[in-house]
Amino acid sequence: MDLLLEIITPDGRVFQGAVKSATFPGTLGIFQVLQNHAPLISSLEQGLVAYVNEDGTHQYEIDGGVVEVLNNKITVLAESIN
Repeated sequence: MDLLLEIITPDGRVFQGAVKSATFPGTLGIFQVLQNHAPLISSLEQGLVAYVNEDGTHQYEIDGGVVEVLNNKITVLAESIN
């Protein structure tokens, strides 16, 4: 697992840890990020952010936000988590 995922809301950090993959509700559709993904910044719609780590699959419902992928680090700035 070489991806670092960090999910942040205005209330603080919700999650930070190593993941195998992560899936996001992009404005133009759902997309997945794997190790060595090309750099990207995308807006996010309301929907599920899901990730897979050594403990299995986990998900958060967000109300929108922004995601940045750079050098195997994924940073999610979510408006809120439901």
